[in-house]
Amino acid sequence: MFQGMEYVYAVYEEGSFSKAAAKLYISQPSLSASVRRIEEKIGYPLFDRNVKPVRLTECGEHYIAAVEKIMEQEREFKAFLTDWAGLNTGRLTLGGSNMFLSWVLAEMIRDYSAKYPLVDIDLVEENVTELMQMLHTGRIDVLIENKQLDRKEFDAALYKAEHLLLAVPRHFDVNEKLTAFRLDMDRIRDESYLKEDVPAVPLSAFAEEPFLMQKPENDTRQRADRILGQAKIRPKVLFEVDQQMTAYNITCAGLGVSFVSDTLISRMPSHENAVYYKLPDRDSSRNIWFYWKHGRYMTRALKEFLEIANSRR
Repeated sequence: MFQGMEYVYAVYEEGSFSKAAAKLYISQPSLSASVRRIEEKIGYPLFDRNVKPVRLTECGEHYIAAVEKIMEQEREFKAFLTDWAGLNTGRLTLGGSNMFLSWVLAEMIRDYSAKYPLVDIDLVEENVTELMQMLHTGRIDVLIENKQLDRKEFDAALYKAEHLLLAVPRHFDVNEKLTAFRLDMDRIRDESYLKEDVPAVPLSAFAEEPFLMQKPENDTRQRADRILGQAKIRPKVLFEVDQQMTAYNITCAGLGVSFVSDTLISRMPSHENAVYYKLPDRDSSRNIWFYWKHGRYMTRALKEFLEIANSRR
């Protein structure tokens, strides 16, 4: 009954027989007939076809759960064979936000590909909720993230610590009275601004300024809320966005104040339209981790990638 399971799984992923057929490069009638044959063997329907997108039945949910276990076993065996072959073949799928993929992983991937040119690397850019689900089901091998994930479900390796900064459009009048607190790019890049004798900016000065915040489920947003709350500021939120880079780019366009990490600022070219300030350390400091599913076979491909990541701290 699991012969042809890839057809059922494609319909589940796409929520549509027509989209799944296009993905599989087969006709829709052929796909529908294949799924029907599987349902006949099982004795129960797997999909409710009366709704759009099509939905799994209760039996279908259990079928997909079993398929994902089978797929995970296949991936682990392929990973074993890849290791046995000495990384002369294989695949590594990395997941992360736009910021991490663009400014952190790019150089690691370059070094890895130079050392293991026959290993295919796939990149998946998504929000952390979707990436956690993909990591859980084995659709990605490793996730880079600055949010603390459940260690009962995921194993982790520390990449580095990072700190949030306040980015402010240069033309905002508030900057004129805060010149003593401004950070130059050299101090951010060499992290000398973290020394105790470098003061944090008084946040009360920004009480009336517009803010660009990330969505409530994002770790940066949660820390920003705590930092502002401790300063007794209820921010005027101009926009809520998904990505840290989006908030920062809007700051550079001159529209509002944003919370950005020194990981981002230190890797990007300096922007003349923004100025930066140090924040109180309590909630502005966090760690960046590489996560993978707990108990899953760690491939040599992943081990070697983590070694390269460790060398680039």
